[in-house]
This record gives sequence, structure tokens and C-alpha cells, in this order.
Amino acid sequence: MQRHRLVLVLFVAALAQVAWSQEPVNLEVVSRIKSEGFQNSQVMETLFWLTDVHGPRLTGSPNMKASSEWARDQLAKWGLENAKLESWGTFGRGWTTERFSIEMIEPQYQPIIAWPQAWTAGTNGAVSGTPVMVEATTEEDLAKYRGKLRGAIVLMQKPREAETHFEADAKRHDEKDLAELAQAPELGAASPFEARRQEFRAQRALRDKMAKFFREEGVAVLLQPSRGEHGTVFSGGAGSRNIGAEQALPTMVVAIEHYSRVWRLLEKGLPVKLEVNMQNRFYEDDSLGYNVIAEIPGTDKKLKDEVVMLGGHLDSWHPGTGTTDNAAGCSVAMEAVRILKTLGIQPRRTIRIALWSGEEQGLLGSRGYVKQHFADPTIMQPKPEHAKFAAYFNLDNGTGKIRGVYLQGNDMVRPVFEAWLKPFNDLGANTLTIRNTGGTDHLAFDGVGLPGFQFIQDEIDYDTRTHHTNMDLYDHAIKGDLMQASVIMASFVYHAAMREEKLPRKPMPKPQTGQRFTLQ
Repeated sequence: MQRHRLVLVLFVAALAQVAWSQEPVNLEVVSRIKSEGFQNSQVMETLFWLTDVHGPRLTGSPNMKASSEWARDQLAKWGLENAKLESWGTFGRGWTTERFSIEMIEPQYQPIIAWPQAWTAGTNGAVSGTPVMVEATTEEDLAKYRGKLRGAIVLMQKPREAETHFEADAKRHDEKDLAELAQAPELGAASPFEARRQEFRAQRALRDKMAKFFREEGVAVLLQPSRGEHGTVFSGGAGSRNIGAEQALPTMVVAIEHYSRVWRLLEKGLPVKLEVNMQNRFYEDDSLGYNVIAEIPGTDKKLKDEVVMLGGHLDSWHPGTGTTDNAAGCSVAMEAVRILKTLGIQPRRTIRIALWSGEEQGLLGSRGYVKQHFADPTIMQPKPEHAKFAAYFNLDNGTGKIRGVYLQGNDMVRPVFEAWLKPFNDLGANTLTIRNTGGTDHLAFDGVGLPGFQFIQDEIDYDTRTHHTNMDLYDHAIKGDLMQASVIMASFVYHAAMREEKLPRKPMPKPQTGQRFTLQ
């Protein structure tokens, strides 16, 4: 009997040791976060103001400045402190499209679905005429068009064949997807992005040479086909944002179905007449870029100078209202701090939200902020704030709910995040992967040895319909998914601010000799 008692005591002691060694999770606070986030959510109201009210938010544009000021004021209204617009450096000139139209006049009238490319000039009135087809895959191919393009509306390339979609444009991760994602990549495997990087560089080099040729030839308007179907137009930038730079030729991306119709008619030798009118404006009076910053100050005498950050990028491209890319992530981050502030949370560390600008041009806002506050990646000498940084959590993969976290090669945080995710397993969030993910602002922190993480999200129709398109609108946001993401982000930020130690870090990287290529 005495022996059994000893075994029982040792067993209970072992259980206590296991419980003590596990990452602490405050389930009472998690429950309160869920209650506030699901019953009193304001995430869609915030999204409405950022999108429907303020519209597209190209960095440097009046819309971007107005939405940043609104977000700053709203955060202050909720009780956050030190709410401000903080300059991160020089961006360049702003740009907006004020109005535009493109129509087929002959052989029948048809309005054409299209969108201007950012930082390109307007047409200074209507331009009409028979468009000219150009087929060039090399610089040498352009020579045959010399002397034939002055004043012309140019179709820049032969269109691909539009595809009929037999599978849904939108999808969620299933168990198989998540299980594969959770597996570490094959050792020694080449980067999946390397081939895309090389292809992108080659395409960009050819585009630059074509742009120079078309300017020298006196082209009036450039038209290029969209990579989407069903009237979805993917549009970005084609000109320079540098102050004083020569304005790029008026350029529009045209829905593939409309572009292809024009091309087919011309191939058959039938008469076609288009009319294009674009009014675009450049802003060169303020070349600085700004991030929105606000805080819930820490209360622990020992830890209040340490910082936990969360955020997403507020800037967008201009065809839609930038809903899934990335007003959704900003609305979730704002909702997360609203929840914590509403609950009267007194964090040990300071919680700081950041809504970045210039992400679409290469993570400019977050990289500028990191360089000013933490370390210059070109020399990798940490500043005093570097040692006081705990973690950064980012959301920027559309409207889809959170399914887990990319560990960004930092396996030391796995047990921490496993514990933090457990209360949300029933909401579909239970996957951790050692893999890296690119193309968004957590990379600025990871690049100087700070723990920066992007959440795994359901894809929905991000890549097929909304990412950088005219369909990136409020209607394609999913309320339940954004509410789920808000409570998870609030919980992660809360526990990072309350735990005894900062999150473990990877070794400090070597200095970067040049700007890293970033897939957007």
C-alpha cells in the first residue's frame, strides 16, 4: 500500500511538472476575447470605412492619406495611445486615375472592360483609331514595327486563349492540404520561387526595352491583356514613381475576352476602331511615405519597454477598393486591438499596431520602419529597440480564416504556438509549418533576426479573382472568417505580451548586400 502511495505521489508530481513546463494559456481571457469578437464585432464596419468610403489606397495618393488619417483617429477613439502617422522615408510621387473609358466604335459599339496601369500618363483627350497588333518576344522582333506606330493604339502582345473554369475559383484548405503544408520541405530542394524570379526578371527586362521603343516611336496608347477571365482585370503599375521622372505612356490592362475579340477581328482584316480617354494625375508635393502607428502601453515595470506588434499593409492597388489585399488584414488587426482595449486588458509589454504603406512596391513601409527602429539590414547592427522586441504578427493573404502559422524556419516557437492555437482548434486553426512564406511585411522583421510571422489562411478566391483586380471589393470579404481571424490575432498578441520571456529568435542574419527580390 505504501509503495502504491509513493507511485501515486510521483505520478501526480510528474503531471504537475508537465503542466508547469507547458506554455501557459489564459483560457479565461481567451473566452472573453471570443465573446467580444464574435458577439460585438466591428470588423466589417472598419472594413466598410477603409474600402467603400475611402476606396483604393495607392501609396502617395490622397485616398491613402485620408484612410491613414481615419485609421489613426479611429484607433485613438478606441483608447489607444500615441496614435500617429509616422514617416518611414521617401516614397516618391503619388498617382490617381480620375476618370477613363475605352470603347469599340467599329464594327459595332461595345464598352470594353479595362483599367489603367498606375504611374502612367493620361491621353490628354480622346484618342481613336484602328489598333495595331504587336507580336514581340525579343528585342529584335520590335525592329519590324519601326516607323509604323506613331499616334497608334497598340495591342502589346498576342492574347493567350481564355480558359473555361471547371473548378470553383474559391477554395478552402482541406485536411490533405494542411497535412502537406505541415510537412517540412524536402532537404536540398530548390526554392519554389527561383524559377518564377528568373522568369519575372526576364519579362521585366523585355518590358523595359519595349516601353523605350514605344516611346521613341510615338505610340499614343498601350493595351495589354489581363491574366484573368470573366472580366477580371489584374492591374498594377507600369511607370515610375520617382519625382521628376518622365511619365510612362498611357497604358491599360484589358479584360482578356474583350482584348481577344479585337485581336481576332484584326487578324481577319476586318475594320476595328477604338476610342480611349484617360485622365490620370500625378502628385509630387509630398514624397514621404507614412505608416499608421498606435499603442496599448505596457504596465509591467520590468517589461513595459518591450514591444509586441501586429499589423498588415493598408496600401493597395487601384482597380478595386483593396478589400482582400489588404484592408481585410488591417481591419482584423484593428479589431484585435479594439477587443483587447474593450476588455480592459493591461498587458505587461506594450502592444503596438502598425498599418504599413508601400507594401505593394516592395515592403517599403515595414522595411523603412524596421531600419529606423531595429536594424539596417545592409550592415545588420542592432539598435537598442532590437533587444526589446518580442514578436510581430501579420495578416495579408486575403479574407480567408486563419488555419495556423508559418514558423518561418523558427522551430523554437512551435510548442508556444501549439499551445496558443489549441483553444481555436475547433475553429479550424491547428496547423504549424516550419516553412517560410514570402511577399508580405513580416519579412522586414525576419530579415533582421526578429520573430515575425504570417498566419496561414484559406485561399478563398484570392489568387483567382481578387488579388490586384477590379473585383477586390467589400462584397468578397467573408464576415465569419474575419471575426475568427480577429479573435485569434487578439489572443496571440495578448499571450505574447503577457508571457515571461520574449519569443525565441533565430540567429542574426548576415548583412544584405542589396535589396532582396520580393514576390508580390
